[in-house]
Amino acid sequence: LFLQSTPATSIPTVQVQGQQINLQPPSYTAASQHAEQMKKPGQNFMCLWQSCKKWFQTPSQVFYHAATEHGGKDVYPGQCLWEGCEPFQRQRFSFITHLQDKHCSRDALLAGLKQDEHGQAGSQKPSNK
Repeated sequence: LFLQSTPATSIPTVQVQGQQINLQPPSYTAASQHAEQMKKPGQNFMCLWQSCKKWFQTPSQVFYHAATEHGGKDVYPGQCLWEGCEPFQRQRFSFITHLQDKHCSRDALLAGLKQDEHGQAGSQKPSNK
């Protein structure tokens, strides 16, 4: 998926299984495109793709970032590499729908962060065997 800056009149969309998915970039400043992995105030949603861990303000920003940076035509690895996801082979359009439904909803992103916190805390406990 290659998106160019075009006039606001043409918004790139992808037709997936009868659903039209709007790939209009969320409104944030160009500076945050080079986002360090630092959480800024108001950024409560994290991209949990492999070792990306970038923070965003809204679920739609996470979706747009993941769809273009990880699911783009030249970078998509053929399967979802989101933390905790089964690495099934998927066509790119199927992946975009999967990303939106399974990983980039508000609930899924918040649940993923909780798992991430518990995973880090839980790994330090000694086993009782």
